[in-house]
Amino acid sequence: MNKPLDLQIQVALFQWLGERSAKNGGVFTWKELTTEFVFGGKVITLIGQTGIWFPKGWAMPVSITTSFKGPYPDRFDKGILTYSYRGKDPNHRDNKGMREAYKTKTPLVYFEASSKGKYAAVWPVYIVADNPSALSVTATVVSAPAIAYETIEATESPLAREYSKREVEYRIHQPIFRDRVLTAYKSQCTLCGLRHEELLDAAHILPDKDPDGQPEVSNGLSLCKIHHVSYDQKIIGITSDYQIKVREDILEEIDGPMLKYGIQALEGKRLILPKRIEDHPDKAKLERRFEDFKKKAV
Repeated sequence: MNKPLDLQIQVALFQWLGERSAKNGGVFTWKELTTEFVFGGKVITLIGQTGIWFPKGWAMPVSITTSFKGPYPDRFDKGILTYSYRGKDPNHRDNKGMREAYKTKTPLVYFEASSKGKYAAVWPVYIVADNPSALSVTATVVSAPAIAYETIEATESPLAREYSKREVEYRIHQPIFRDRVLTAYKSQCTLCGLRHEELLDAAHILPDKDPDGQPEVSNGLSLCKIHHVSYDQKIIGITSDYQIKVREDILEEIDGPMLKYGIQALEGKRLILPKRIEDHPDKAKLERRFEDFKKKAV
């Protein structure tokens, strides 16, 4: 028996999102989402001018989107998305579409704008509660549809729930963090100036687990992969006045040209900083991280 057409589209869409995500770091452009997903020889738009998006001829939305600096208080908290209705009429076509997705347990894609014209994506998203009095729905990312969020809570172990929530937060916030950091640094390594975006990471100054390790540009550095690892392994340190320091034993080591020109030559140089002062690395956070570097250097 052939699969229903809508299921075929969902499978093809989720596969397409996964393949593209592996190439674009999980951040999609408006052009990709509106012109590049093709099924059955036809383009299916995945996003549009309204946050609850119905492709042409569809009776149910394919995606829900939180726009950049948008008017609605959508929020992800511990893996759970609270997503606002469109307007204040629960019976608006868009809101009814979300309600239908809830009733039929139909998976959607959630997009969150990381910057103008760029969107991080998580999928499959299932609406697990409709809250007309609060003008919102509750949604979560799960491996299979569930009748209600309470069902998910009841069937997963506490450890599995916590892991799932952390995974969802990472999937949505890390691509946004990376896009915003690389945009601020004009897609170049702050240490060496390398401009190949596929070789760049958004490195945290203070890690996620630290109470002050928020995914903000001022807690980030655009680093090429070798300098990201070097920073994490305390081979390289950065002072609060943006000076690069190389660990003493590494400076004394004799090796090939990569060590000499890629790391040792950075000693005493200064960071390539973002144009906007508010995007500069937080000096207090750099100082805390540099104290850890000095302990390793002793």
